[in-house]
Amino acid sequence: MNKTINSQLLKFYKNLSHSRLRKLLYTVFLLLSFCNKSLQAQVADSTVEVVQQKPIAVSITDVQPIYKINTLRSGVFSIVATAANLYAIPTIIHGKRDMTDAELNALNPLSPNGIERWALKQNPANRESFSKASDITLPAIIFSAAALGFDKKIRKDWAKLLLMYYEMHAFTFALYDFSPFGPAFQNKLRPVAYYNYFSPEERKRGNNRNSLYSGHVASAAASTFFMVKVYSDYHPEIGNKRFLLYSLAALPPLVEGYLRVKALAHFPSDVVVGFIIGAVCGVGLPEMHRKKAQPIKLGLYSNGESNGLKLAWNFTTKQKNLYKPLYPGN
Repeated sequence: MNKTINSQLLKFYKNLSHSRLRKLLYTVFLLLSFCNKSLQAQVADSTVEVVQQKPIAVSITDVQPIYKINTLRSGVFSIVATAANLYAIPTIIHGKRDMTDAELNALNPLSPNGIERWALKQNPANRESFSKASDITLPAIIFSAAALGFDKKIRKDWAKLLLMYYEMHAFTFALYDFSPFGPAFQNKLRPVAYYNYFSPEERKRGNNRNSLYSGHVASAAASTFFMVKVYSDYHPEIGNKRFLLYSLAALPPLVEGYLRVKALAHFPSDVVVGFIIGAVCGVGLPEMHRKKAQPIKLGLYSNGESNGLKLAWNFTTKQKNLYKPLYPGN
């Protein structure tokens, strides 16, 4: 059988001229070369695609909750603080004795120093209009925090964030009512008491002993800084841009402070103290609820070449803005 096949092949080669054989071999060579180049091009294209493909930054904040809130504990604290604040309004804020005639006559408009004297150079006829403007501006600033609801990440946690926002304001108000910096321990006179434009009865009111510090500004600053803090925690990818947001957050409470000075309710230093306390409360309370990072994490990883499990040990106590590169389709 093999002899028959060999004889037939030998006969075929003898009948095939050398020129035809060269043409056939050349054609086969071209086909093989074309196939080889096509295969190399496909491999190169796939390699470039893998190398140039940008990783998708996936933050752990997309997976894990940002804040840990004990609903019962925060709710009870907020209710107790609110009750204490309601008690403090008539008994501490509005419960101070009126000034005596001797105290009123002893007031010297030149006694305040530096920038404080600016509060004594206002037009007293505009006091009422500025006072109403400040009372309208403050609720607008407080309710502006609802703008966080336009963010999808934040909106899904709206219930616990609303509780945390309420808790923050209850705490800020309690500091105003009962801290050593507030009217419970301070009896600094408001600028209105220095103006002879007003009647002695209006100037001697006990409420005029509550100049230090500005509760309006504290509440305004707490609101705006709370908004930036929460947004930054949910979007750590903004990085240092959060400082620009904090700068913008300072504007509304400063406007509120300007209105309170023009309303003869506070001196500039009272506004500064209220601003600092409010900003600390607005940032500090969310940070206290910030969920701590787990010391050991187990997850998946992909680097474009291989996939597998990743075991990470975290020695820090606070959750950082960590990212893991993931490549879709691998």
